[in-house]
Amino acid sequence: MGLYSGHIKKEQLSIVDGMIDWVRVIDKDNKVYYANKKMKEDLGEDIIGKKCYDVFCRDTKCENCISHKTLMDGSIFRKEEVLNNKTYMVVASPMYNELGEIVGSVEVFRDITNEKKLTKSVNEKNKKMSDDIAFARNMQKRMLPPKGIYNGINVDYLYESSELLSGDFFDVFKIDKDNTGIYICDVVGHGVTASLLTIFVRQSLRTISKGDKSIDFIMKELHKSFLALNLDYDKYFSIFCGKYNKTTGDFEYINAGHNSVPFLLNKEKSLISLESKGYPICNIFDNVDYDNNKINLKTGDKLFFYTDGIPEAKNELGQEFGTEKLIEIIKTENDILNKIKVSLENYSKVQKDDYAILMAEII
Repeated sequence: MGLYSGHIKKEQLSIVDGMIDWVRVIDKDNKVYYANKKMKEDLGEDIIGKKCYDVFCRDTKCENCISHKTLMDGSIFRKEEVLNNKTYMVVASPMYNELGEIVGSVEVFRDITNEKKLTKSVNEKNKKMSDDIAFARNMQKRMLPPKGIYNGINVDYLYESSELLSGDFFDVFKIDKDNTGIYICDVVGHGVTASLLTIFVRQSLRTISKGDKSIDFIMKELHKSFLALNLDYDKYFSIFCGKYNKTTGDFEYINAGHNSVPFLLNKEKSLISLESKGYPICNIFDNVDYDNNKINLKTGDKLFFYTDGIPEAKNELGQEFGTEKLIEIIKTENDILNKIKVSLENYSKVQKDDYAILMAEII
């Protein structure tokens, strides 16, 4: 059995010869005194007795020689090695004689070329996906209305997503010289699918609302447009949509299943809940009817539209932030949005849901 006789049993050699990995044993003089069948088939029978680096056509031993380390202290070492355009994971383990003395280093070469290529491919695709999502998130934020004055309304808001892309969205847009459209929607789920639906809602409402259209017509057309997408039943969204006329001060609105009912804080400091009933926009019903509501707004009145990510934010005990806390902050009047943001951050250390709140003040 040669130089390794006494250290390796015949049965063990049979097992090692059956391995598809290369296996060799290096002595303290860097000589190969055993190689398994697979290694000899690939590199030649004459590798036995050669210096370990000669086998790979090198003049000197590796700068990071893991067998040398193993022979020195008996530990197991690993490294990656590129040989003939293939990548190997090399593991060096100590081999002992009957006296417990280290007499060699057993090196196992596993070809991991395909794994490395696969990892590289996955990493490249993940990076591209991350770049695409970051771009989409930037686009989604850019599609929000700028903060400021619209057709007699001063707009300010908070907008946070739990993932890179949000299912919450709102918009304020000029319909004509007198009328302004305002809505907030909450698409079920998060991520790419939800964000694409928020863009669908934005573009559809801006198109449908052109001209002298009633809020009821606008919502029914939005529902028809959604049905035309022919999506699965688990894709739907809630929306609270309104139309404000700055000449009359009238604000007409419809609630399509949006469970976070907006508030009106009027000049008399009274808080009014804009209750209204209606089903979410989904493809369960071919036709839908909504409650049409109208209130008259005065200068200084403030409307608050928000999503359930605010009242349903949870603390470490699993307790929800609640609507009452939100109302308390709204009633403080000054710096309301910043107070809501700070209060939410203190209450819920880990944001698990998207949230958005839009404040529209009549000026």
